[in-house]
Amino acid sequence: MESENNNNPIRDKENESHLGKRIGRYGRVSGNVAGLAAKLAGQKLFGLNIESGAHAQQLTQALGNLKGPLMKVGQILSTIPEALPPEYAEAFQQLQSNAPSMGWMFVKRRMKAELGADWQSKFNSFEQEACAAASLGQVHRAMTLDGLDVACKLQYPDMRSAIDADIKQLKFIFSMYEKYDKSISTKLVHEELSARLYEELDYKREAKHTRLYEYMLRNEEGVHVPHIIDDYSTDRLLTSQWLEGRKILDFKDASLEERNTIAMNMFRAWYIPFYHYGTIHGDPHLGNYTVRDDLSLNLLDFGCVRVFPPQFIQGVINLYHALLENDNERAVHAFESWGFKGLSKEQLETLIIWARFLYAPVMDDKVRKIGEVTNGVFGREIAQEVHEKLKAQGGSISIPREFVFMDRAALGLGSVFLHLKAEINWYRVFNELIEGFDTKKLETQQSQALSKFGIDKAD
Repeated sequence: MESENNNNPIRDKENESHLGKRIGRYGRVSGNVAGLAAKLAGQKLFGLNIESGAHAQQLTQALGNLKGPLMKVGQILSTIPEALPPEYAEAFQQLQSNAPSMGWMFVKRRMKAELGADWQSKFNSFEQEACAAASLGQVHRAMTLDGLDVACKLQYPDMRSAIDADIKQLKFIFSMYEKYDKSISTKLVHEELSARLYEELDYKREAKHTRLYEYMLRNEEGVHVPHIIDDYSTDRLLTSQWLEGRKILDFKDASLEERNTIAMNMFRAWYIPFYHYGTIHGDPHLGNYTVRDDLSLNLLDFGCVRVFPPQFIQGVINLYHALLENDNERAVHAFESWGFKGLSKEQLETLIIWARFLYAPVMDDKVRKIGEVTNGVFGREIAQEVHEKLKAQGGSISIPREFVFMDRAALGLGSVFLHLKAEINWYRVFNELIEGFDTKKLETQQSQALSKFGIDKAD
């Protein structure tokens, strides 16, 4: 296996050929964002009137045309209603991860860089057309010499430079928002998104997280995690067992019993690791799982995994009980354990509105759906109400880093459950899951699992 830092003439040639594209990309991002920022500045300084919804659409178009990391950030932000004004969150919902795939000649050069000049001799077959393409890489189906069907995830070249440029522009975009809306401080949101994006480039890290999930879900018959094939993996090529399955939306019209089974498998796939090991899969979009014929779930793509301190998980449970008992003092303690500081009484009451929305499915001991979608965006009306209240109260709330992907996972899963129209007693499912929760037990289980796969707690 070859390190990213080793001299490699093939990679050097790739980097050189993409230098012009990097410069062009940075210029396009800067030009688009700067032009839109000028409109906001005109509104702020000279009283010029702009229509924020139209402005958001322009910004969305600017990001969507780039089809890279910044587009992915837009998708993430659209699922965190506190992070953006509602018209921006709505516009960013329209971004789709549909980057064009690399052509075959380009793929061959990239594969040669990762596995050597004789790379094709290491496969019985390798499909030329990508079966999936996203913002950071693409996937090819192949078969190893011993007959194993595999998925080869090949990273696009020069993605670190693209992320460098996009992260700088993201900071500028956030500062632009805060000039026109000071209710939310985005500093920690920016730090969290930056860290997670850079992590997604590290396929060795993703391999460790895949093995971690394989371990954490080893007793879950309804969930499958692909096994990593080390001999076919490098820093920028990740090869894993191919798991056959159908898209989850294929089951929208299945029987209620089947849809409920899929929803329960998905619930356990995300929350067994969270409440037993303090770990969450931070990217629950529709492309990251497929469904087998027996309705068990294939959980895919572990580039965005978040490990939380046990106290954070305890805070999630404490807030739940605080809401059940209408105990505001306990709620304050829960929010503070998440990293919210110096909340006023009014700010706390506003955050509780959002918390009650997120916890609503597990508050009542009855069979129910997760909720309803308003104008295509799960939680849109509540998010808008929360944002307007925070804005009216003055001051600024800093969204803690840990909160970003916790919120994203909850909303992402809720959206999928809504697609499935699942009807389950979520109250009983949740309470069974957290029964007997103990931070010391979690800390022990978490430490053992992370050390087993060489994962640093601080990661």
